Amino acid sequence: MSRAIVLGGTGVVGRAIALRLARDGWRVDVTGREARNMPSDLTAAGVSFVRADSRDATEVAVAFGAGADLLVDCVCYTAADARRLLPLARDATSTVMISSKAVYADAVGNHSNSDVPPQFDGPIRETQSTVRPSDIDFDSREGYGANKVAAERVLLDSGLPVSVLRPSKIHGRGAARPREWVFVKRVLDRRPLLLARRGAGVDHTTAAANLAALVEIAAARPGTRVLNCADPDAPSGLEIARAIARLLDHEWHEVLLDGDAVGNVGLHPWDAVHPIVLDMSEAQALGYSPAGDFVSTVADEVDWLVREARGGADVASLPSGDDPFFAPYFDYAAEDRFLEARAMSVGRLG
Repeated sequence: MSRAIVLGGTGVVGRAIALRLARDGWRVDVTGREARNMPSDLTAAGVSFVRADSRDATEVAVAFGAGADLLVDCVCYTAADARRLLPLARDATSTVMISSKAVYADAVGNHSNSDVPPQFDGPIRETQSTVRPSDIDFDSREGYGANKVAAERVLLDSGLPVSVLRPSKIHGRGAARPREWVFVKRVLDRRPLLLARRGAGVDHTTAAANLAALVEIAAARPGTRVLNCADPDAPSGLEIARAIARLLDHEWHEVLLDGDAVGNVGLHPWDAVHPIVLDMSEAQALGYSPAGDFVSTVADEVDWLVREARGGADVASLPSGDDPFFAPYFDYAAEDRFLEARAMSVGRLG
């Protein structure tokens, strides 16, 4: 039986990877800092949990043991993280590092986390220029992509069979930051749908299940490479909102703004000023076949979000009302003022 070890394997990405591999007959170990974070569906599938801090080289080495057919690192953020991975990668048949589309820069250096939105010429290929590598705080807007680039280079320059995967806007059951909650909560709260730029923004989505499918291909075909990973479709914000509404048998009252958001009114997580779409040609040439399109893969996450919101065992994992990332999307008071002013304006014109 082939063995896989997934570092940081209890999060949304590691969970999907471990589950797919286990169901396909692999012996799978996942590492994490707390056994209580081990998803029950992984345990039920026969996946084993090994307590290990990903930044403790000794603990990770013990978890890795004598070797593995597949080593997956879901928590490699910096060059230092990558250097700690190298000794293990030498004893793995194939290694996969989960990177990010945040590494890509446009012709003038703008990227997904820059103040000025990037503008790419079309679907982004793996040969697209990247931001400069750096070791500034990786948990910052400027540092995230720069550190990922630095980590990628350590691994790719090693000459080992390492596949670097670059996803975009990951979604799936168990996500720590489930962006889809922005629309699911609106349905549950019976709020109208307000979208800037008429919801036309496109920031490519990546199902964790599709990442898992590509990881399995990389395991079967070891090599040194960079691969994009995204859903076969690239839905707009409006298409995402409508897909989630259909899954919940809901019909929106849509208020589509012609221009930018008005303060917080109209904001949503996929509101890219210029479309961000990943080219999947390289992965397809390797033999990759996606697990599904956006709507078919997001359904499981939507079901999870609704169940937890209604008192499920993981209800505490849902974003709280004061979560700084989500709070602007739920500024209902500002929306009510906007809608009231809009109605009064229409009334005067009438």
